Amino acid sequence: MTDSAPAPAGALSDLKVLELGSMLAGPFVGSMLGDFGARVIKVEKPGKPDALREWPPHKDDVALWWKTMARNKHAVTLDISRPEARDLALKLIGESDIVIENFRPGTLERWGLSPHELSERFPRIVWVRVSGWGQTGPNKDQGGYATIAEAFSGLASFTGHADKGPTVSAFPMGDYLAGIFGAFGAMAAIHRREQTGKGQIVDVALYEPLLRIIESVVVRYDQTGQKKPLLGNQMEEDVPRNVYATADGGAIAISCGSQRIYEGLVDAMERPELKSDPRFGSMADRVTHRDAIDGAVAAWMVTQTTEQALAKLVASKVVAGKINDIADVLGDAHVAAREAIRTMVDEQLGPIRMPAPVPKLSETPGTIRWTGRDPGAANDEVFGGWLGLSAGELDALRRGNII
Repeated sequence: MTDSAPAPAGALSDLKVLELGSMLAGPFVGSMLGDFGARVIKVEKPGKPDALREWPPHKDDVALWWKTMARNKHAVTLDISRPEARDLALKLIGESDIVIENFRPGTLERWGLSPHELSERFPRIVWVRVSGWGQTGPNKDQGGYATIAEAFSGLASFTGHADKGPTVSAFPMGDYLAGIFGAFGAMAAIHRREQTGKGQIVDVALYEPLLRIIESVVVRYDQTGQKKPLLGNQMEEDVPRNVYATADGGAIAISCGSQRIYEGLVDAMERPELKSDPRFGSMADRVTHRDAIDGAVAAWMVTQTTEQALAKLVASKVVAGKINDIADVLGDAHVAAREAIRTMVDEQLGPIRMPAPVPKLSETPGTIRWTGRDPGAANDEVFGGWLGLSAGELDALRRGNII
């Protein structure tokens, strides 16, 4: 499916969003809101645009990651760190329902744009502040990235193999998760504003969403003193659960979260004796004897091609899935049927595929109206058309390197 402008009004089409941050976590808040119709103004520093433009991958010097992260955003340039830009920055802030930033705590305050102080002048604004450690606490002034957030949150302590030690994600998962929580917080604050007329500050530390999703690990340690062990691709509470190699070099993930699924697995394997084996009679038994049953599954899987194994597992109603690479995903019939990938026509690249908005709304679905654009592409539209600056004023701002 190809999205193209004009698009129907989205669920958030009445909201104006000012995005002051850079890279991933803060901008993903804006990306989520923009997908559902919010009018997002993306601010970059003149001559020093968002560093995400420098990150690979590139094609012919065109930043590909940028094309999807900055989609649906009106790209403007403004050096908000300079006093000469303050009046223009305040105009943008005053026009906004939501302001997003992910600088180190104290940066906006140093530039004279303190959310606490400006809340008196602009009481309806919701401020989303994403940072490595949050706006308070002894670590707040330290730099923070998603990798460090995974380490600090405790998540990395049980992801990895016992003989190799902890691992962190090969992708900045913490940034994206913080972006989702930030967008949710913004919507909660907007909902509250409908009742009170007042905005508030949404404070997101990169590690806190990760800590939130490992809730069972927290309460377990609190109540029993036990820590979650390193088990590689296995899961402590769900046995057998692993990624198993197949005869043709593929791999299949299996998760037997119930007795029914386990029995379906041994049916697929044509190993009925594994149902009556007392070592595997219940989940608790299989947890105790995890290596034995895991080894049996691995030994069977390596005798099957990926296609053969998956067909047998699906027929026996086992929860299983082939390990897809991205080429597999983009060519998959289910992905196509769900329209999970959208094709856009980019100004520089032509046709380009990217993930569709998530989740799906039945009445006001998310849309991709355009892909990420060059720095300042919307300067005339925003500063001239929306804020009413004259051509002469815009020229003066450009000469002063303010925009």
